[in-house]
Amino acid sequence: MDYRSYIAEKLKIDGLTVEEKAEAVVVPPDLSMGDYALPCFRFAKVMRKSPVAIAEELKAAFLPDDVITSVEAVNGYLNFRVNKAGLAAETLGRIFSEREKYGSSDIGKGKTVCIDYSSINIAKPFHIGHLSTTVLGGALYRIFGFLGYNAVGINHLGDYGTQFGKLIYAYKAWGSREGVEKGGVKELTRLYVKYHEYAEEHPEADDEARRYFKLIEDGDRECNDLFTWFKELTLKEVGKIYDELGIKFDSYAGESFYNDKMQPVIDELEEKGLLKESDGAKIVDLEEYGMPPCLILRSDGASLYATRDLAAACYRKEHYDFYKCLYVVAYQQNLHFRQIFKVLELMGKPWAKDLVHVAYGMVSLLDENGNQVAMSTRHGTVVLLEDVLKKCHEKAYEIIESKNPDLEDKKEVARTVGTGAVVFAALSNSKIKDIAFSYDKILNFDGETGPYVQYTAARIKSVLRKAGKRKAYTVAEINDDEYALISLLADFPDTVKAAAEKTEPFYITRYAINLASAFNKFYFDCKIIGSEESVKNFRLAISEATLTVIENALRLLGISAPERM
Repeated sequence: MDYRSYIAEKLKIDGLTVEEKAEAVVVPPDLSMGDYALPCFRFAKVMRKSPVAIAEELKAAFLPDDVITSVEAVNGYLNFRVNKAGLAAETLGRIFSEREKYGSSDIGKGKTVCIDYSSINIAKPFHIGHLSTTVLGGALYRIFGFLGYNAVGINHLGDYGTQFGKLIYAYKAWGSREGVEKGGVKELTRLYVKYHEYAEEHPEADDEARRYFKLIEDGDRECNDLFTWFKELTLKEVGKIYDELGIKFDSYAGESFYNDKMQPVIDELEEKGLLKESDGAKIVDLEEYGMPPCLILRSDGASLYATRDLAAACYRKEHYDFYKCLYVVAYQQNLHFRQIFKVLELMGKPWAKDLVHVAYGMVSLLDENGNQVAMSTRHGTVVLLEDVLKKCHEKAYEIIESKNPDLEDKKEVARTVGTGAVVFAALSNSKIKDIAFSYDKILNFDGETGPYVQYTAARIKSVLRKAGKRKAYTVAEINDDEYALISLLADFPDTVKAAAEKTEPFYITRYAINLASAFNKFYFDCKIIGSEESVKNFRLAISEATLTVIENALRLLGISAPERM
């Protein structure tokens, strides 16, 4: 049952639709305040009464029934309590009926959501700075797909620009095919660093690098063969990381893909009188909108990120006809996307309003002394994501070895736990917050971490194995711990929808922590195996339902739950 809509149907508030009233109904932070609540403060101005008076008036007009058993007016809130047995029977029944689909819906049916994420740079290392965009975008891809949308994952590769001319220069000067084949992206990074060290003393090298990049643009066979080789080698290495993180894409169309699609956009800007000249460069003046000009072409005629992003947006609308197009890119690019979206609006694109910059904070790693590790690709001081995952696998193995030395498949479990810890840590706060994490913190089995949620799932699996096949359950008396857990289970579908609406996978990580905590309280306070037969079967059903929902939540985040830990 949709309890919010049920409550909304019975609320007597003039001038509001059922949908608007349902949207105003919230879940209180504490069950002692009720199962659902209506804050009346928002109606005070329209109704010209105090929130307290409004709550009392609405209470008097609301008749409790077998679904909503009581209603209270408290300090400007209207608090509702539902029929506990009814909620329990309906929630458990739905979970067992839908299983891995519980929490999903078809609200996105017929709508396409493009999600631009990860966007790695060719021939550069996949470092920890790429973690947020990769796992955040991956989670949104799964969440939108779970809600029935046609989710399109796009890896907008950084495969265009003078850096490739620099790399070709470095390869020709100091590299070899054998060295690159053997060393992969690490060798390309070494060459790139060496180039910048050399160019500081020999600035003329930059002119030669620009010439090499121009040869790529002009279709020179040798330079394009090298460029293609660097690209294939990078994607092969990065593919291993994507597989480890459970990340997939439907398109790898990067910057170079739009090389022949920019001119029509430039022509349209010109035709609509939006393109102006400034010191030889071509710009769109955005001063009227409180922004600096959007640079479209440099004085030498070269395109920029903005040019390619405008072309990409137009191509995606034409090719996918998206309902929304999300750009999962760090908050440092806020201005860039404001400019892009405004230029498209000025071009008369009605779909410009459907472009969304999903901004996130930066990720950094803390050393053993709690200091942030500085990173720079040019100076070769990056923390590789591959190394972070490897270290987490090793540390997880050490923890498992000390806690459960007889566990089978310890290495595979450690891999699952270590990778899950990294992903969960990157998604465990609101996306806009900067993240600085330490290995010890994210691998804590008792804190608000991925391993804690995974361990809770393993605990439930252990209980279910020991209990054997569960018999049919009946819903009768429900204590507070049982009800707290079942209420949380009932909230999962709304949590998934909120995560999509707010583009915040954090809603699901927080939900998973709360659900794991509620189960562990239930586990310690309520005897399961060894209790009276009818009580045992009911509590086993609650445990089984909780496991299903925990696994569904983790799956949306890109994390799996081991059988044993």
